[in-house]
Parts: sequence; C-alpha cells; structure tokens
Amino acid sequence: MESKEQQLMELLGLTARSLTHLTASMTSMSFELMRSHDEVTRAAGRRMIDRMATISSGLDEHWRLIGELTGVHVAHEQIETIQEIQLLAPSKLPPS
Repeated sequence: MESKEQQLMELLGLTARSLTHLTASMTSMSFELMRSHDEVTRAAGRRMIDRMATISSGLDEHWRLIGELTGVHVAHEQIETIQEIQLLAPSKLPPS
C-alpha cells in the first residue's frame, strides 16, 4: 500500500477513535445530568443519551469499514480508555 493511503487510513482510524472517546465522554456527562434534582436537566440528559446512542451506532459502522480497509477489525470494546456505560433508571442512580 502506498504511503499516502496508509496515512489516510491511520488518520481515519484516529478520527474514529477520537469521535468514539468524545461520544463516551458526552454519554458519561449525560448520566451525571440525569442525577440532577431539576427535571429539565434530567430530561436533557435523557435526550442526549438517546442522541449519543444514535451516534455510537454510526461509529460502529465506521469501525466496520476501517476494519475492511485495514484488514484489522477492532471491536468497540477494544478501544482503550473507553468505559462501557449502562443506562440506569433514575431511581437507581447514586446520589450526587
């Protein structure tokens, strides 16, 4: 593979990784918003979590295509520093 192609694939991988980290961070922040005593803030957190789930699904497709291009398939779970976040009912969230 040519050097430019390798660089472009590396750039694509780094961009997807950054977007994955950003999505995880925003999702984590949204769960913190859901701990608020303010209903408007909690609702905003729930909406943002739904949006992040949609974006995350799109990123899964990015990772699949990157795997096809590079021949190295990376699962979402293999991306370092990403935390898996589970949606908890507001009543199960620890107090802030």
